[in-house]
Amino acid sequence: MRVLIVDDERLARQRVRRLVQSEADVEVVGEAESGHEAVALIRELRPDLVCLDVQMPGLDGFGVLRELDGGHVPMILFVTAYDEHAQRAFDVHAVDYVLKPVDEDRFRAAFDKARKQRANAVAAVRLGELLETVRRLAGGSAAMAEARGEGAGGAMRGGLANENAPPGGNGVGSASGRFASRILVKQDGRMFFVKTAEIDWIEADRNYVRLHVGKTAHTIRERIGHLEETLDPRVFARIHRSTIVNLNRVREMQQWFSGDYVVILEDGTRLRLSRHYRDRVEKQVGV
Repeated sequence: MRVLIVDDERLARQRVRRLVQSEADVEVVGEAESGHEAVALIRELRPDLVCLDVQMPGLDGFGVLRELDGGHVPMILFVTAYDEHAQRAFDVHAVDYVLKPVDEDRFRAAFDKARKQRANAVAAVRLGELLETVRRLAGGSAAMAEARGEGAGGAMRGGLANENAPPGGNGVGSASGRFASRILVKQDGRMFFVKTAEIDWIEADRNYVRLHVGKTAHTIRERIGHLEETLDPRVFARIHRSTIVNLNRVREMQQWFSGDYVVILEDGTRLRLSRHYRDRVEKQVGV
């Protein structure tokens, strides 16, 4: 981990440096004694963590963060003699807030929090990159299928899964090793097909699932585990025991609590990616 130390007091910087250098796999990339110098070094060195004093002449710690808005913003560990700014520190999502004189055990606990936060952030970036890769692969596969006449326009030739579903079924069973391209919905006395490519996400409700398509939701009698088996894993991922998401609809992911993440779709829908399914999704899209 690359660390920058910012404090207008030389002795305070030396104390923090000794504590940081006692940690394994850490490099102190620089020191700054003013807020303006800190902004310049953060932009130049792009550290992972900044041990930042709040009270500094000219530009204080919060001013440093304002100056960085829109650019690289590292993790922030506030180290200060005043506890009156603690709430503001957490409002700007600081890793922790350590009071001077800095206690060694307290600093180590705060630094451990920074390590865990960085590890989770790296995992989120890696998973985001994998999701983007699978979106590109899925797009390429769809274009190739369309060129071969196997897309929506050539469904009869492609051997749709729902065409071979047993009588009275819901039309989601796969056939000949292919994945479902349509799902039969029975609603209000009528029956119609929903194209799987148009589904944004799927939500489980006991023995039923809801297919979210834009602003519309269709409910069918089916268990989410069975439905998952019929969907193309290059396009659909189980992110929670009650949620399947279309990877082509994922806009971004944000770190949440306890190793979980929030998956944000293109329309702003926020879904939870649980720790249990994170490794599974990584393996699923990492091929």
